[in-house]
Amino acid sequence: MEKIYDWVQNVTGLSSEVQNKIYISILIIAVLWLIRSITYKIVCNKTENAQIRYRWQKSLTYFSVIIGILLVGRVWFTGMQFLATYLGLLSAGIAIALKDLIVSMAAWIFLIWRRPFSVGDRIQIGKYMGDVIDLRIFKFTLLEIGNWVDADQSTGRIMHIPNLMVLTETIANYSKGFQYIWNEISVLITFESNWQKAKDILKKIGIRHAEHLSASAEKKLKEVSKKYMIFYSTLTPTVYTTVKDCGVQLTIRYLIEPRSRRASEQSIWEDILVEFAACSDIDFAYPTQRFYNNALEGKEGTRIQ
Repeated sequence: MEKIYDWVQNVTGLSSEVQNKIYISILIIAVLWLIRSITYKIVCNKTENAQIRYRWQKSLTYFSVIIGILLVGRVWFTGMQFLATYLGLLSAGIAIALKDLIVSMAAWIFLIWRRPFSVGDRIQIGKYMGDVIDLRIFKFTLLEIGNWVDADQSTGRIMHIPNLMVLTETIANYSKGFQYIWNEISVLITFESNWQKAKDILKKIGIRHAEHLSASAEKKLKEVSKKYMIFYSTLTPTVYTTVKDCGVQLTIRYLIEPRSRRASEQSIWEDILVEFAACSDIDFAYPTQRFYNNALEGKEGTRIQ
């Protein structure tokens, strides 16, 4: 064994003491990696649940890295009897050279502690929107939604975002808390249309597609109101009326699960097209130009003589 040490020292210039530390460090890393791999394999054999596997994989990785840093640090800094001294020197050096990484690590601790979002949640942070598919010490990963794709559907792109944005940008979570979002579909009809009849048709369509969510939404609302001051006077679908330049605008407002928004809009619009096509007194409005003769078309009391 001494011959090996002497040969390595002659080739690399490393003393036997330094070589010992290197060999012990490699052994520690190998043992921790082996323990992590075996444990994760056991978990995979026990469950098919992807979320449980993911959490175990992340937890084992974090545990292995932390224990590895502590054990290897004790090998190389044997003269330091107190762990606080070692960690103090280590953190001071890293803080100077790696400011952004330190902030990202602090943000990761915030994510683990406060959990503004978790893997599987749909979020918007700053200008980025997507489903959280991975969460690491320095960054989290989103499967992008929106952008050039309508109605919050996936674009297929994966975005890697530094954790430090969690501390500097506004976070909107589609999935946590209330777990439903309000969606609106606006329908514009001509002034000559029977808007009351159209409004009744739209309300029936809204109830047909979304009223079944009202009961579960009310239950969720009671739960989340214990944590946040959230309250709504009504959770059932409704239709609002307003007037635009080229017609009467009727807006269906209803609750929907975030990932079902586009499918619900398609179903509702198809029903609207079918129902309105059967009505001779309801027409869709669109930007157009027309000539209006007040003397012939105006109401009797408003005609210019």
